[in-house]
Amino acid sequence: MREEHEPLTGFTVGVTAARRAEEFGALLERRGATVLHAPALRIVPLADDTELLAATREVIGSVPDVVVATTAVGFRGWMEAADGWGIGDRLAAALRGAELLARGPKVKGAVRAAGLTESWSPASESMDEVLDRLLTDGVVGRRIALQLHGEPLPGFIEPLRAAGAEVVAVPVYRWTDPEDIAPLDRLLDAVLARGVDALTFTSAPAATSLLGRAERRGQSPELLSALREDVLVACVGPVTARPLQALGIDTVQPERFRLAPLVQLLCHELPARAPVLTVAGHRVQIRGHAVVVDGEPRPVPPAGMALLHTLARRPGWVVGRADLLRALPGGGTDEHAVETAVAKLRTALGVPELVRTVVKRGYRLELDPAEGTGPPDLRGA
Repeated sequence: MREEHEPLTGFTVGVTAARRAEEFGALLERRGATVLHAPALRIVPLADDTELLAATREVIGSVPDVVVATTAVGFRGWMEAADGWGIGDRLAAALRGAELLARGPKVKGAVRAAGLTESWSPASESMDEVLDRLLTDGVVGRRIALQLHGEPLPGFIEPLRAAGAEVVAVPVYRWTDPEDIAPLDRLLDAVLARGVDALTFTSAPAATSLLGRAERRGQSPELLSALREDVLVACVGPVTARPLQALGIDTVQPERFRLAPLVQLLCHELPARAPVLTVAGHRVQIRGHAVVVDGEPRPVPPAGMALLHTLARRPGWVVGRADLLRALPGGGTDEHAVETAVAKLRTALGVPELVRTVVKRGYRLELDPAEGTGPPDLRGA
């Protein structure tokens, strides 16, 4: 049967990116996703910062053996700041005299746009591979300038210093809290309520920021439970995933550390987490806020989706009204609310027989016998 929907139809994806968020969101929406965007941080340029100026003068005054460029925006920002101070040509000359390592194709592009040529770039685009190369080559007595990308990178700097290198940190910009924290709080609320099917990260500082915000709100245990058990966590690469994995949160990552492959990964992973059931002779896939019936997506109100997810945990088995009442958003004490929500659910599905009433007991998904999930004594009840 031909599917009449995009791969992410019915799924809600949280986007925490500060940079290229519109591009990322558009890629997701074109594939059917509902996007909740809340930048977890903002970038503050340091073009007027005395620390950056001091580091730049240090690089010019004593040319390093190695310069590591970590991000395209950071490298461009460094060169632009130097131009603004009237020392751009001197910085470029110093960089030409060093072994220039560029972490990934974007950084190589920024390096070449500045009229420079990189000496080497890791195939994996990983800082770990850069570190391994430096340590393998030997760094005793070598002077290494590291262009930071918003965080101090202790896992990179400390091993170099321990191996005998002199490291000059070049802080081109820094991360800080977003000016308006309300969108991030709304995204956190949605994650905690399981209103988000996937949460995406494109930088380690964004992951750290979101985790820190949950801690300040006193919601760390709840957030960790949601991310470990119910919400798919997708990261653009292993460096981004590190703060999350350190807390026991499983993540998925594309083979190529880019936005488009990350979207493609979500297009595969999210539908795979929503198995297709045969219910009352129809193919049914229950997604985050929609149900795909025989290849056609059908939007379902939040109360109906809450009931459907509860029924789908044990398809074919009877779920009592009291259990379904507890599953409704906001809960309640009147079981009549369950009957109302079920009626609206059946209307939204367009196939009322998918949800079967079991008199005086509750409701069940009318799973076909071939699925083999429901108990035999309930068939035909």
